[in-house]
Amino acid sequence: MPTTVFLTIDTELMWRHHVAGLDLAEVAARSFEPAGVGVGWQLERLAAHGLKACFFVDPVPALVHGIAPIATVVRAIRAAGQEVQLHLHPNWTGASATDRTRMPRRFDLVDYGPEEQHALIRRARALLVQAGAPPPIAFRGGSYAANDATLAALAAEGFAYDSSHNGSEHPWPSAIGLPPHRISPVLHQGLIEVPVTLIDTGTALRHFQICALSAREMRAALEHAVSQRHAALTIISHGFELANRAGTRPNAVHVGRFEALCRMLAERRDVLPTAHFADRPALSLDQQDAPLGPSRLRTRLRQAEQLWSNLIEERAG
Repeated sequence: MPTTVFLTIDTELMWRHHVAGLDLAEVAARSFEPAGVGVGWQLERLAAHGLKACFFVDPVPALVHGIAPIATVVRAIRAAGQEVQLHLHPNWTGASATDRTRMPRRFDLVDYGPEEQHALIRRARALLVQAGAPPPIAFRGGSYAANDATLAALAAEGFAYDSSHNGSEHPWPSAIGLPPHRISPVLHQGLIEVPVTLIDTGTALRHFQICALSAREMRAALEHAVSQRHAALTIISHGFELANRAGTRPNAVHVGRFEALCRMLAERRDVLPTAHFADRPALSLDQQDAPLGPSRLRTRLRQAEQLWSNLIEERAG
């Protein structure tokens, strides 16, 4: 059986632009379409390579800034034939559009009790549907924040999948009761947990994210998943991470990695088919897949690439 690939893109109004006091149009532009390499550009590249992606969209900023910017990005994603599922950063419930210095007492979903989490998820789902998305069946907590109470609440609300378990952020805020090295799908707390894919660097676990792995590491992780017949492979990106931190210039290294990943997945579509959660692909739930093992050479080459990227950023700034 081929290894199902969930290519996921967390999509949100960015908190740092909100607290910087930027007006709403600028917050939205730097969050969703920064420097011309945001959601719209990513949708174009996905279409060019014939790939499916899941955009986990956070609708909770609508409580502060209104539904319009969320509805705009949802409409663009759906028009491109990609899927929208639920993302949630609960800190927005304590924010204000007029007082940007107001800080919430609690930032992460795991800072809330079970009943509070349930209410937050129900409210966020309603906002996402209001923004034009179909009722979501998959979820990812902001900052991967989730625990077993989160999953129980999701199952009670009819969700089929969660993708918050990230061993590189375990045990906090990714606090689901699964081992850190768990990367294969598993039935847990009444739904299917689809963990973020990891690699093992020898000193730490590192998740499969565009800004975290080099193209060389990504290729090795893809080949490892195929050779070991992994049940699934879950990749992370963000609507904003192909630009610099301010959202004003493309990050050439990250743009190159995104393009390389799209090419690699397109070339391997027979053994690594991309899927939407709404496809409800058949997933083996009893495998014990292991992360790609360490390579000192791959790690050092990535560190050198990142150093070069940081130097370019400093000179451009």
